[in-house]
Amino acid sequence: MTTRETNTIKSSWIPRRERIWVFSAIIISILFVLWEIWSLIHLPAATLHNRRFEQTFKNYGSNARLALFFVLANYVLMYIIKLRIWDQMANVKKAIVFLLRFVRRWHTPIAIIAIALIILHAAAVFMYGFKLDFNNLSGLLALVVLLPVPVSGLFRYRRLDRKWHLRSGLAFAGLFVIHAFL
Repeated sequence: MTTRETNTIKSSWIPRRERIWVFSAIIISILFVLWEIWSLIHLPAATLHNRRFEQTFKNYGSNARLALFFVLANYVLMYIIKLRIWDQMANVKKAIVFLLRFVRRWHTPIAIIAIALIILHAAAVFMYGFKLDFNNLSGLLALVVLLPVPVSGLFRYRRLDRKWHLRSGLAFAGLFVIHAFL
């Protein structure tokens, strides 16, 4: 094989070292979503319009919120590590770098699980009854903005995204914060 042929052979979309964690997270997420959707569908109609069911979809949202804070910590730690103030504090910088490596390694699998929780949250909200209020509309807008994030994340692995993963992720984070806290 010549060097020209080896340069034209494309690597897979997901790097080898991350493949097992990403595929495991995808399988776990699909099974969890199918299981929970099946159990939501089989609930009696009286339960779906009960105040206690509202806690069910709020729990999905709360768990997704925790996972998304972990995912967004990747960007916060990268920003913090680029600040020049850490040059004088080597021990603190080493701790932040260690934390950044840990967060970066689990960024994609936790994001996949967070998307599964968001899907469950949205499905349960629609089953409960969608009202045109600020909270539901901001959540729906955040969900629409979330759609290109995983696709651009795949392009990010090959450096083809032109920062769309970061931009759409930050747009989603802004809308997510508005939905979650206002």
